[in-house]
Amino acid sequence: MVAALALLSACATAPSSTGSDQSASQASPAKEAPAYAGLDPAADRDPFPSTYKPLPSTAVALVGATILTGTGERIDGGTVILENGKIAAIGKGLTPPAGARIVDAHGKYVTPGIIDAHSHLGVYASPEVWANSDGNEITDPNTAQVWAEHSVWPQDPGFVRALEGGVTTLMILPGSANLFGGRSVAVKTLPGRTVQDMKFPGAPYGLKMACGENPKRVYGSKGRAPSTRMGNIAGYRKAWIDAQEYRRKWDEYHKKLADFKAGKSEKAPDAPKRDLQLDTLAGVLDGSILVQNHCYRADEMAQMIAISHEFGFHISMFHHGSEAYKIADILKREDICTATWGEWWGFKMESFDGIEENAALLHQAGACVVIHSDNPILTQHLPQEAAIALAAGRRLGIDIPEAEAIKWVTANPAKAIGVLDKTGTLEPGKMGDVVLWSADPFSVYALTEQVYVDGAVVFDRHDPAHQPLSDFELGQAGPAHPGARP
Repeated sequence: MVAALALLSACATAPSSTGSDQSASQASPAKEAPAYAGLDPAADRDPFPSTYKPLPSTAVALVGATILTGTGERIDGGTVILENGKIAAIGKGLTPPAGARIVDAHGKYVTPGIIDAHSHLGVYASPEVWANSDGNEITDPNTAQVWAEHSVWPQDPGFVRALEGGVTTLMILPGSANLFGGRSVAVKTLPGRTVQDMKFPGAPYGLKMACGENPKRVYGSKGRAPSTRMGNIAGYRKAWIDAQEYRRKWDEYHKKLADFKAGKSEKAPDAPKRDLQLDTLAGVLDGSILVQNHCYRADEMAQMIAISHEFGFHISMFHHGSEAYKIADILKREDICTATWGEWWGFKMESFDGIEENAALLHQAGACVVIHSDNPILTQHLPQEAAIALAAGRRLGIDIPEAEAIKWVTANPAKAIGVLDKTGTLEPGKMGDVVLWSADPFSVYALTEQVYVDGAVVFDRHDPAHQPLSDFELGQAGPAHPGARP
């Protein structure tokens, strides 16, 4: 739906010169300013709305499982009931509703749907060729005006592979070449005809930012700023100054417009010129867009926090965060999540001081930990990547229960991307995004047996009717397809 951009007209009528009441037919017409579609950013804040619709579902009871709820609780021999696309009940000794399909989950595990908070599926789609490389707008240090969803190819086979790995929600980000890379988009991991068919309803946008080596290397190699870390910082600060000024002009305009429509002014004000780049930055400043900041080094994270204080915004999550353990107390104080890996480190200088114990040390300090992928293969194995970090912590003497560690790939990423009120934990009323595992999901031997999205079975390892293919894969001959040529 495209929202109308006409500005609201005043409801009140002007009083008569004698002070007596006038009939509706004699009332002065309300003042209106001319409306020009698309020029006022406040007139339509959702120009590309989600058209996602859950698949039809029936009541299901997963009975006898070991349940990791994502809230820190473990229930042995428990039952999860899905009804009307939602989690209806969870616990022990529950009676399934009449007519519900009963799934024997004894000896198996149930978790919330896995959430990958750092994905480039769709924007760096498979096959990995130039034609599908749409994740980095490497043309300017500030490309906050671009939106990842406008590059997402919904036929990317990677979406199905992620779904088979238990991933039910993804945050898709632009790449990290720029100081400001553009807007992220959250999607449900179901291929659709359009990206809007996949968009997570009600999820906020994120702003991808990047500090450190990437922006200074990309633009320094072109003989332009930034070419140093101090150039990076100057670039951020200039952009936020411009955004605050832009926001001030629009606030003044809307106040004057309200005065005009209320009859307090005779002349309609002239609107500022709309700027898509500054729209995104202004959205961060008003809290409607969440900052997702690629940053490896602890000292740079501290610099970014100082900038957030200077301009009055909050950083939702640092991505990669190899040195986050060095400032765990600061991250806890600031309520900033860290998305990291179990064992990726040393692939460039700013990641050199990464350690496998990073996530465990952050968790021990009370900070928010997320295990992410940044990779189309790793996204299929996120609980096992979390297990690497969990084991490293235990070797250090930090014994974190699995019921807590499952939050790293469920509740915590949901919090960081702004959807924890809807998914990420197994609690009544939340979306029926659930995974049934053949074994402990932290085991390398665990396989997804069934994946539910909004209560509907979208993957079943034992039922070909629920083993989806992307549109791109249909008709493709390959080793896994009967009749394929050797």
